[in-house]
Amino acid sequence: MRLAARAGRVGRVARRRPGALGAVAVSAALLAGLPGQAGATGAVAARSAGAGAAQPARLPGLSALAGRAMLAGRAAPAGRAAPAYAPYQGTLRPGMTGPAAPAYTPYQGTLLPGMTGPAVLALQQRLAQLHYYPGPANGRFGTDTLEAVWAFKEVQGLHTRWHADDVGHAMQLALVSPRRPRVLVRHGGRWRIEVNLPAEVLVLYHHNKVELISHISAGGGYYYPCAGGGTCGPAITPDGDYRANWFAHGWLTVPLGTMDNPVFFIGGLYAIHGDIPVPLQPASHGCVRVPMDIARFFHKLIRISPSDGTPIYIRGLAPGA
Repeated sequence: MRLAARAGRVGRVARRRPGALGAVAVSAALLAGLPGQAGATGAVAARSAGAGAAQPARLPGLSALAGRAMLAGRAAPAGRAAPAYAPYQGTLRPGMTGPAAPAYTPYQGTLLPGMTGPAVLALQQRLAQLHYYPGPANGRFGTDTLEAVWAFKEVQGLHTRWHADDVGHAMQLALVSPRRPRVLVRHGGRWRIEVNLPAEVLVLYHHNKVELISHISAGGGYYYPCAGGGTCGPAITPDGDYRANWFAHGWLTVPLGTMDNPVFFIGGLYAIHGDIPVPLQPASHGCVRVPMDIARFFHKLIRISPSDGTPIYIRGLAPGA
């Protein structure tokens, strides 16, 4: 959720904006009752998805989910690229192996946002194979790929204070033999969501196997202007054990701004939701921000129900909180 509501997409991710704020508050009307789903205007009212919640779909194909404008292309340095990229005739999904996601060979150079070519394609395929979401496997280093790079670095313990966007030597080596995300709740259920606030990472498990890893931005302990005036805070994402209680389709307007496709885990107050930006530092009022393209399908991967929703385990404190 942002102080200034907007439903438009951006071609680049804004990073490290200490003033940017996320989402946490909803009016008393929302807490009292959930209004119906709105139409096609973009700003929607909340609706409860608890009753008769269906089993979620598996992660949709990368091509089908790609909705974000990619950054303007920039060719890889001469002499470093493999032969011209021929598009794969099919759909790549996280966890895929085989000819569509070949064994990863480290690129002898540094990949940067905006670059294009076979080396970027190989990076996208490898990230998807490891259950990150790099967007469509199209050989273009755009916003989705950048956010997947951030998530990978956060899981691997690679620093993101400097050159966070670069895929250099250290990350290339980590892509060959990556570490798995740290398990927060070993007996938390075969199907669960774990949010590691210190690492700024969300992990979705299905049948006790990683299905999706995403970069997040949570509350960083700062104070912020209240919707009705004055100062509120501190902005803290509460750790604890929760469930995916209800879901609001599309953009939801709340007192502090808007949030996209929110999955609420504490009443109508705290949610996992899409937003712009999802920077590297904590930037929300207490909710868990995820990248917009992940928010487009995340609710389809889990069970939404007040009594039997997918467990959500949040642990630790976000950096600075």
